[in-house]
Amino acid sequence: MKKKIILIGTMSLLLFNFVFLLQAQANFNTKSTLKKEIKMMVENIHWLGHDAFRIDDQGKQIYIDPWKLSAKAPKADYIFVTHSHYDHFSEDDINKIKTDSTKIVAPADVAKQIGKNAVAINPNQEIIIDQLKIKAIPAYNIGKKFHPKANNWIGFIITFSDGTSVYHAGDTDFIPEMKSLKVNIALLPVSGTYVMTADEAIQAANTFQPQVAIPMHYGEIVGSEHDAQLFKVGFKGETVIKTVEK
Repeated sequence: MKKKIILIGTMSLLLFNFVFLLQAQANFNTKSTLKKEIKMMVENIHWLGHDAFRIDDQGKQIYIDPWKLSAKAPKADYIFVTHSHYDHFSEDDINKIKTDSTKIVAPADVAKQIGKNAVAINPNQEIIIDQLKIKAIPAYNIGKKFHPKANNWIGFIITFSDGTSVYHAGDTDFIPEMKSLKVNIALLPVSGTYVMTADEAIQAANTFQPQVAIPMHYGEIVGSEHDAQLFKVGFKGETVIKTVEK
């Protein structure tokens, strides 16, 4: 009887270890897949200078704050605008890339100016457009007057069909709303003056901990690559410094 008990106990332990290893392998595979998806998304994010980006999502072209675009810029399927300042809401650049089917998402004051095909979105609002899940995150200054909270200007979290999320912060300081963000990739201003400094962006990123951060808002108007390099030194995750594409 004693031998049977020992044998049963041994078999139970082996079964437990086997199940544990299977679960560990499943978790490893999930994490590995996520990392691969994030890496692929980073490769498909194209910095166009300042706060302007183009994201290639399986052939769909997504622009955020298009400005100073090349005449050869691909036509847009979606355009996101964070606020009404000329270097973010450029009607000339929007007209270069929009078609009759282009969908535009913007805060209310911008959407009103665009009119047709524009969807107004408010801070903290979530919407779904086609394959994209979109959440508007407040974007404003603390102790500066350039981007008042009362204007209801925004950044965007865009979640793609594979579950990968990209946060474009817009023009903002390190605000309390950032502390609870959960995103894979963050596009963050680092130049100071009108937005976060590199040090403030480091504090923000190390608080909500995206896997990857891409510095922006430098090289035009204010800031330089030095700000991006400072950010890279201080951020605990992976920093990708993009070269401007035109």
